[in-house]
Order: sequence, then structure tokens, then C-alpha cells
Amino acid sequence: MPRKGASMLPQQIEDKSFQLIEERVPSHPFRQEEWTVVRRMIHATVDFDLVHTTRFHPDALDRGIAALRAGAPVITDTGMVKAGINMKRLRAYRTRVLCAISRAEVLREARLRGITRAAAAMYSLAGEMKGSIVAVGNAPTALTAVLEIARRQSQRPALIIGVPVGLIGARESKEMLIASGLPFIAVRGEKGGSPLAASIINALVILAGEGKDD
Repeated sequence: MPRKGASMLPQQIEDKSFQLIEERVPSHPFRQEEWTVVRRMIHATVDFDLVHTTRFHPDALDRGIAALRAGAPVITDTGMVKAGINMKRLRAYRTRVLCAISRAEVLREARLRGITRAAAAMYSLAGEMKGSIVAVGNAPTALTAVLEIARRQSQRPALIIGVPVGLIGARESKEMLIASGLPFIAVRGEKGGSPLAASIINALVILAGEGKDD
């Protein structure tokens, strides 16, 4: 006997999932566009705590959508975040997704400086960060490196997505981001992850497309 949902098409499964999320979250504190993002985050993780832990800078969505429409690069801390982004939708904006974590020179720099590869990867992409969207889903050290880079006014990203996961440094790095004054989307606490970061980018791409002709 086929399992429930086995004969449903992917779009039907997604639509039904969103319907179930709406039923389980009858009220929330988010504006409509913010809820579009949070709903997709929940869809990616089945973590309903996100209703309580997700935070948006007031300018986050406007800055992120404008950056996408301008073709600004998307910088990720891991290949897993990059792999989770819907490249078919993103290609409409002629942007690039940059991830330096696997570059040989990044590994050498990390060893020389005694820092994590994730941090070294972000430092190596500092020249690309002005006006970009930076999505950190795995490494707290990557997020703290981005914040250090952003202190140089000429290299500030348009939006920082800070959802690193972990017991060491994740909570603290996200609080630093929230307190920085930079446009951000963050999840408070220790939870996070690459699928979460990718889901936020995918939601922004959809929002940017919906308003493209406004």
C-alpha cells in the first residue's frame, strides 16, 4: 500500500506542507513578507520554534531583495548552503554564488593564521562583500569574520543571514550580529544549519520575483 503523499507531485507536497504550517501557526509576530521567509524556514527544518527565535532587522528584506535585483553576489560559508539554493530561480538575477571553503589557498591561510577554514574563507572573499548577501549556516567563526570585515565601511554586505549552528559560539555570534546595526536575518540560540540558510535565500529570491514588475 503506497504511503500517504507518495503519489503527490513536488509542488503539491510543498503546497500541502505550507497549508499545514499555516494551520499549526494561526498567529505570529511577523509582517507578511517576513512570514513568507519564516514559513519556508519551517518547511525546510520542521522546527516550529523558529516562530519564536527568528529575528529581522527592519531593513533586512528590502536590502536583500534590492541586492538580488541588482545582481549582487551571494556568499555562503559552506558548500551545503550553496547546494541548497535554487539556482534555476537565482539565475534570473545573473548573480553568482561564492563559496571559498574548499579552496587550497584558504586551507593554507587557515593553517598559517591559526584560524578556522570557515573564517579564512570569509576573509578571502572580503573584496566581494560590498553590497552582497552573506549567508552563514554552519560556522560561528565565519559569522564573526564577516562582522569584522563589515566594520570596514567600504566592505559592508547589504544583508547578513546569520544562522550558524552549534554549542560553541553560535549563540554569541548571532547576538553580535543582532547588536551590530547591520541588516540581518538571524535565529537566536544554538539552532541553525545550512538548510536553514539556504531556505532564507530561496525565500528572498521568490519575494524578489514577486515584486519584480512593481
